[in-house]
Amino acid sequence: MKFEGSDQVYAYLNRFLNFERKLQPTEYRLDRMTRLKEMFGRPDEGYRVYHVAGSKGKGSTAAMLAAMLSASGRRTGLYTSPHLLSFKERIAIDGEPVDDATLVACAEELSDGVDAERADGYPGGEEPTYFELLTMLAFLCFRRAGCTDAVFEVGLGGRLDSTNVVRPVVCLITPIELEHTELLGDTIAEIAGEKAGILKPGVPAFTSATKPDALRVIRERARGLGCALTVLDEAAELSGVTISERGTEADVRWLAPGASADRLPARLATPMIGSVQLRNAALAALAGASIGLTRDDIVRGLSAARLRARFEILDAGTRVILDGAHTDDSIRACVDDFSSLFPGGGSLLFGCAADKAAGAMAESLRSAFTEVVITRPGTFKESDTAALERTFIEHGFEVRRIDDTAEAVRTAIDGAIAAGLPLLVTGSFYLCAYAAAELEARRARHQA
Repeated sequence: MKFEGSDQVYAYLNRFLNFERKLQPTEYRLDRMTRLKEMFGRPDEGYRVYHVAGSKGKGSTAAMLAAMLSASGRRTGLYTSPHLLSFKERIAIDGEPVDDATLVACAEELSDGVDAERADGYPGGEEPTYFELLTMLAFLCFRRAGCTDAVFEVGLGGRLDSTNVVRPVVCLITPIELEHTELLGDTIAEIAGEKAGILKPGVPAFTSATKPDALRVIRERARGLGCALTVLDEAAELSGVTISERGTEADVRWLAPGASADRLPARLATPMIGSVQLRNAALAALAGASIGLTRDDIVRGLSAARLRARFEILDAGTRVILDGAHTDDSIRACVDDFSSLFPGGGSLLFGCAADKAAGAMAESLRSAFTEVVITRPGTFKESDTAALERTFIEHGFEVRRIDDTAEAVRTAIDGAIAAGLPLLVTGSFYLCAYAAAELEARRARHQA
């Protein structure tokens, strides 16, 4: 199939949006992805791979590690999700979204192979999913672009995620929370088991998990597979944390760095905002040092690392903060950072999928906000704004409910500007995407 540009590629991929929107009973499985790998000559085996799973912080950690690899002179791919303004953000090379020429060439290769294969030619007799094809597209793009290294963020879970066909040189697992319980399990231990499914025999592993049940499962899995496991809180001690709109810094004492001691910096600094980003930075630094990156590679990489909608501050006549936090722990961290930077309070725009713990998030948000605009986080996932409205009212909020997402975004931004208050947009990456698009449109109109 021929494509004129990235929009046509995206439209092609959207034809396969089956499981995520539950349009047909496609299930998570790895044998379809293994079949795709064989069809396209195992492209992911042509470069060194680093695999990152977890409930929160995995995207930021992946971006930091990729930036360190790029700083060392390695041509590095980065695969993350979701995107905000363009799906090309999910497939980045040395910090920039994949270029159209590479994307189109690889999409044509992908579509020609997939369209020539009957559905019954795949295990289970079903076509690949959107995420499986997007992952394969990333494999192909990194091969065509001549990448020597590539960092892959797990999309969901780990054990059965489409990325879990890679052969990594290092595995990283960030903190574990209760999330996607309908798919991953109802307990921290069960979810940790799914995340630890990325561990491979003999491959070094690093984790910043803190919950005892999660650590127990990760340790047991690592021990069973013969993986040397480094636990962040046993290897590093952070102090002197400072957070500003320019980023986050802290001193670090490396407790058990081993042979990597001379490669690890005594101070970590990143433009990504939030105390949790320092833990992500420390985890990425440990992994980077273990594969031979220098102190300078680590420092320069951290200074260049960026990822959208992770407490991202934008200027729109007032400060607009985009944060895709959608679990109670992540919301609490977000509120702590917001209160630190904006002690005078602010405005709140919130939307989340129906399966999220809205009550717990409302309780955490109540410490910094009294009013909220409630909306749908777009149309990609099911949401219940009426139930969300009731939940926030029960937690003492004054609520304005606007079901139309674009209208809610405009209303919340205009209200924050009029009140002279910063606006926090949170609860969903998809809601952040709507806000980012609105801000981009306003900038374009202003420049016209």
